[in-house]
Parts: sequence; structure tokens; C-alpha cells
Amino acid sequence: MKRLVRVLSLIALSAGLLVACNSEPELGSEAWCKMMDTKPKGNWTLEDTGNYAQFCVLGVGTAVGSEDWCREMKSKPKGDWTANEAADYAEHCVF
Repeated sequence: MKRLVRVLSLIALSAGLLVACNSEPELGSEAWCKMMDTKPKGNWTLEDTGNYAQFCVLGVGTAVGSEDWCREMKSKPKGDWTANEAADYAEHCVF
């Protein structure tokens, strides 16, 4: 039983470290816009391009995790959410 607890603890710790080591900044943040400015445009996905236009050029979006962003996401049909939006909503607006 102790061994099982140790193994599960090690797995949880490893998963936490992997998440914490993600070096990519939060989508829509100032740091994300700066990172995208340095990334070659040829390496951008269509989603990157749309997000960059929304958050960095037009300033239409609000900061991910802000109260306004959570409100906007709550009113957006769930079927239109990206995987990143769903994860960010769960992280910032639910917990």
C-alpha cells in the first residue's frame, strides 16, 4: 500500500512539474504577444494568426482569466470553444 501511495505521489509530482515547466506564456497576454512577435510568421498556425490579430493587434480580446474574459467565455457557445479556451476557463473561472 505504501508503495502504491509513493508511485501515485511520484506520478502526480511529475505531472505537476511538466505543467509548471511549460514555458509558453498565457494566450493573449502581453508576454504571449511578444513571443509571437519573435516567432517566424511561416511557423504560425491559422489559430495563432487569429489570436494574434484579436489580442495583439485589435485588442478586442480581454486578458485570459480576467472577470470580463470569464464572462465572455460563459456567454460563448461551448461548441465554439477551442481546447485552450476550455482549459483556461477551467483553470481561471471555475477553480
